[in-house]
Amino acid sequence: MEQPNLSYIETTSGDDKAFKYKLIEIIKSEFPSEKQVYFTNIESVNFKETAEIVHKLKHKISILGLVKSFEIAVKYENNLNNNNTEGKEEFESILQLITDFLETL
Repeated sequence: MEQPNLSYIETTSGDDKAFKYKLIEIIKSEFPSEKQVYFTNIESVNFKETAEIVHKLKHKISILGLVKSFEIAVKYENNLNNNNTEGKEEFESILQLITDFLETL
């Protein structure tokens, strides 16, 4: 399985360490609450709201260099928009992967 990385953030921030740090801190602060919103919505079987938070989360997935995981998130979002949870387990494993990665930063 692919691993999260900071390549995109490092490329975007260049030599600006303060900007790099700020981007990382934004992700670290937003991700846990967005993840919680995801689990609240999926447990409540709110497909529309779940698809909306998956949409937000997939951008963080992309920023963390997870190309295949981004594709999984896109498919899962589309499934949710059709009231279908196919891809749920795979998506949730991506969330855990990111959680573990962010804890190391």
